[in-house]
Amino acid sequence: MRVLVTGAFGYVGHAVTRALLEARHEVVAMTTRPNRPRPATAVSLVVADLRDPSRLKAAVDGADAVVHLAALTRVRESFDQPDTYATINTVGTRNLLAAVADTGRVMPFVHASTAAVYGTPANQPVNEDCDPAPSSPYGATKLAADAAVSEAAAQGTIAGVSLRAFNIAGAVDGRPEPDLTRIIPQTLAVAAGRSDHLAVNGDGTAIRDYVHLADVADAFIRALTRAQPGTFAVYNIGATPASVAQIIDVARTVTGREIPVRHNPQTPEVPELRADITRARTELGWSPVFSSLERIIGDCWDAAQR
Repeated sequence: MRVLVTGAFGYVGHAVTRALLEARHEVVAMTTRPNRPRPATAVSLVVADLRDPSRLKAAVDGADAVVHLAALTRVRESFDQPDTYATINTVGTRNLLAAVADTGRVMPFVHASTAAVYGTPANQPVNEDCDPAPSSPYGATKLAADAAVSEAAAQGTIAGVSLRAFNIAGAVDGRPEPDLTRIIPQTLAVAAGRSDHLAVNGDGTAIRDYVHLADVADAFIRALTRAQPGTFAVYNIGATPASVAQIIDVARTVTGREIPVRHNPQTPEVPELRADITRARTELGWSPVFSSLERIIGDCWDAAQR
């Protein structure tokens, strides 16, 4: 298939593009920067912006499928820029779906969603039937994007899938995770001596679900080939529940370095957020392969050392 990938140059986009090429798909990488070098020699480039419907029509021309990864993704930043997040994440997705509809061809459309749409549910692990209650503008805009994909599928213009990834980590091709506000990059920055301590809120027992970037890329490939015209499916993509304290312990073992920790007062937060991935296992045939905490942190450390 000829697959248009939005956000192809990002952290997840690079891994998904690599996986698509390995699966012998043709990749068209969408970018807003015309002089950007190709992520791989076999990849074609198309210049378009989610805010520009006319450019999007040209971008989807000739595509057999769309993997939609482009988005703004920082939860804290979304509180300061809610309108910008809505414009890119929600309106931009609607613009892209409209461009696909204008082709007159029903094609797979796989949307990168997020566990942030669930908010802070009490029942764990979280399955896809949980009533969404996002607690941030970021989560709200991604939930609205999910709804747009669902509506397009109901109208018969796409075969729609949303993958609700939990905490994506690890590295592919030695590319480190770029978001240094996240716990694993922060922990490894201390191990590398770039920070003198790791600040932890409370006692470090809060549990989150982590999944390796390579496993996420595999989920996109599987979703792409199993999407059914006129339908919309949602899948949780998670793998390994771990506490902050566990992450620190594994990082010490992997790096062989001491990681000084400073405990700050506890902030209000849900004590755990874990993914029920039964549906992805059953319907996509997907299972995490690389998502042990040791592999995730080891690959992050190797990439950071480069």
